[in-house]
Amino acid sequence: MAAICVFCASSSRIDERWMKLATEVGTAIGRRGHSLVSGGACVGMMGALGDGARAAGAHTLGIIPQSLVDIEVADRASDELVVTSGMFERKSVMIDRADAFLTLPGGLGTLDELFEVWTTATLRIHDKPIVLLDADGFYGGLVDWLAGLTAQHFTYEGAMDRLHVVPTVDTAFDLIESLLP
Repeated sequence: MAAICVFCASSSRIDERWMKLATEVGTAIGRRGHSLVSGGACVGMMGALGDGARAAGAHTLGIIPQSLVDIEVADRASDELVVTSGMFERKSVMIDRADAFLTLPGGLGTLDELFEVWTTATLRIHDKPIVLLDADGFYGGLVDWLAGLTAQHFTYEGAMDRLHVVPTVDTAFDLIESLLP
C-alpha cells in the first residue's frame, strides 16, 4: 500500500466532469489498496476526492493550513487531519508523507504543488513518482510549453523524464504502481 498525494482544484464552481474525475481517482485509491494524502479541504474536487477514497475504504490524510481551517473548509471527515502554520509547511508535510504524486486538473494552487514536487525531484531531494493526469487534454498546452523550455535549455533534458504525463486514471495508477519500490 502506498500513500498517494493528489493535487487538484478546491473550487466549488468547476464543471461536474472534473468532480466526477476526482471521485473516480479517490475510488481507485481505495480499490487499489492505497491511502490518500490531500490538501485537506472538503470543497471542490478535493472534497470529492476524499469522499471517493473513503467510500472505497482508503485511509485519508488531509494536510491543511490553519488559515483554511479558519474559513471552515477543512475535511473533518479525514481519518487524520494535520493543520499547518501555512502553505509552505503544508507542501513540505505532503512531500514527506507521500510515496507518489498525482496531479489532476486545477488552478494556481495545484500548479504550485506540482512544480514544488517536480522541482524537488529534479534536485534529487526525493525520488518519488510524479504523474500528471492530462484528462481530456487539460494540460496539453502546458506540457508542450514545458517541453519547449528544455529545447531552449531553461531546464535540463532529464527534467521532463521526471514528469510522467498520462491520459487516464487507470494508466496513472498502473504507472505509479510500476514506479514504486
